[in-house]
Amino acid sequence: MDEALVRARIPQDLVKVLGVESQSSSKAEAFTQAFLKNSIQQHARHDLKSMLSHKAVVLGYSRPKKDKTRRNSKKAKGLNARQKRAMKIFQIKPEHQRYELFLPLHELWRQYIIDLCNGLKPTCSPQSVQQKLLKADFHGAIITVLRSKCPSYVGTTGILVQEFKHVFKIITKEDRLKVIPKRNSVFTVEINGFISHIYGSKFEQRAGERSAKRFKVRGTLDL
Repeated sequence: MDEALVRARIPQDLVKVLGVESQSSSKAEAFTQAFLKNSIQQHARHDLKSMLSHKAVVLGYSRPKKDKTRRNSKKAKGLNARQKRAMKIFQIKPEHQRYELFLPLHELWRQYIIDLCNGLKPTCSPQSVQQKLLKADFHGAIITVLRSKCPSYVGTTGILVQEFKHVFKIITKEDRLKVIPKRNSVFTVEINGFISHIYGSKFEQRAGERSAKRFKVRGTLDL
């Protein structure tokens, strides 16, 4: 900006509008010097004139405000297991415990397994199919309890609607919700004529954890 313009006197018609009055050049310079002297922390080895001649002076500075929304989003966490239980997130309401409601889920699961096993053709290796089934997600599968430490579970058949670390929850054709422990149980799963026998001890992990684990195939696959 032109220094002459800065030092110019305020036009007379603006004096009343702005409520200010131009000072004489001597008074203006004296005010400026006093203002700078009070605003700038002077160093012992430099006078005011040399500081103004050799470096830029910041008369005012404020730190930018941190984005609180971004910081709060980093702290946001999901519900823990206790909170989920308290809110009954995993409970299936009685009116939803109907076998027919989960048949579309079963059809989706069948197609998922067929794609996973490259068509599930008769020429497929039983060991290869079994290995893939051990790592698959079984929500929607129709499973049957073949053997169990508790005889009352044997023969129970239904669509798997929930899988937890130690139990399966299935809906039977009688629209009853059954909780079957995995340990000491053997299950059969039928897909397109293939019948897989899977030991429940292999499933004492969630599907996401099983997918990253190496298994020694112990179950059998029959045609």
